[in-house]
Amino acid sequence: MADNAAAKKTSYRINASRLLDRLTALRQLGRNAAGGIDRQLGSPADSEARKWLLDCWQKELGLQVECDAIANLWGSLPDQPLQKAIVLGSHHDTVPSGGWLDGALGVLMATEIFQTLRENGVKLRHPLGIVSFTGEEPNSFGVSTLGTKVLSRRLERAALEKLKDSRTGESLATAVTRLGGNIAAIPEPPLGSKDIAAFLECHIEQGRRLFDVGEAVAAVTCITGIYREIITVRGDANHAGTTLPAHRRDALAGAAEVVLAVEHIMRQPEMEGLTATVGHLEVQPNASNIIPGQVLLTLDLRTAQPARRQLALERFTAAIEGIKARRGICIDRRLDLNQPEMPLDETLITALEDSMAANGHPRRRLVSMAGHDAANMARLTKSAMLFVQSIDGRSHCPQEDTNGVEIAQAAQVLLDAVLLLDRRLSL
Repeated sequence: MADNAAAKKTSYRINASRLLDRLTALRQLGRNAAGGIDRQLGSPADSEARKWLLDCWQKELGLQVECDAIANLWGSLPDQPLQKAIVLGSHHDTVPSGGWLDGALGVLMATEIFQTLRENGVKLRHPLGIVSFTGEEPNSFGVSTLGTKVLSRRLERAALEKLKDSRTGESLATAVTRLGGNIAAIPEPPLGSKDIAAFLECHIEQGRRLFDVGEAVAAVTCITGIYREIITVRGDANHAGTTLPAHRRDALAGAAEVVLAVEHIMRQPEMEGLTATVGHLEVQPNASNIIPGQVLLTLDLRTAQPARRQLALERFTAAIEGIKARRGICIDRRLDLNQPEMPLDETLITALEDSMAANGHPRRRLVSMAGHDAANMARLTKSAMLFVQSIDGRSHCPQEDTNGVEIAQAAQVLLDAVLLLDRRLSL
């Protein structure tokens, strides 16, 4: 194991009660009557959370806070640029009626680690930075991981200037200006010009793999690839009472077979580690006395293994051809997204594992089956993620939760990993 001396458990301990108090305080911003959090991009709660973070970082930690062109918030020590920095963070926005930990945990864990190191007078070789990214979650502007897509040049200004809020019609440019950014300033010098040494993101697992084995943390090796199709099933709309079975071309019945085919493929033993979901359907004309003539549906397929994705798509294509032939219907498929998997950095993963072992946890590695900002950051610098257990695997809902004990354990693992990396990464 590299750097054995550095892998020992450190004497610097995070303040668990302070971390939990901050998480509880941030939880109140955007909280709805059902207990979920409504803190979507550009919302009043988004603005409130930004002000809350600004006050915390400036007044309690004495940090210098910068808001970049896409309104990502960066915290660092005054007059200490982020060259060769180790940056920690995540995002503070949520899905509608989302949970209290998704994103917020990573931001406030970074805050606690920064404060703990300062209180103990720890002098790192690398500068330390905190970040809360803009618009990680899907939102009414139609783009997710917004802040890091801009940093990694996956989204350019021309495309951003066309985006509008589907509910209010407000332009993204106007919303970003309200949040402190300035789309007109894009492209700024890319993040790589700051030469950040590493990015670490702690996040709830959102699944139940850790919960089922009773473990607190895991190092993430790869962020899943995401493949999406928009599928249109076309039959014949006709009278529900007068059209006999032999004369029916029911688009919804055909779509139901498509849904079951997707589920069947995912459940095959050789498809372990792959998920496939039909999560959206639009039925036309959607009337009780009319045979459905058209159904639009979506396919979401995720895996970190390209060969497995290819095999699943081959089987899906064969299933579609069979449904078309049996039912005499048309099925059109349009590619919507083909985002490749993103392996994370082995040096950072090893540091997380060494820290886990030093703190009494098993060395466990997992693939993330959800997308994260770390996938975009991995295009710019060495990046890795630490997962912490999710109770019952619940996420993106008011029931999302993690025990305070596991939160504290994850924070300690991340802090000690930062100390390891400060020694192991070059200047």
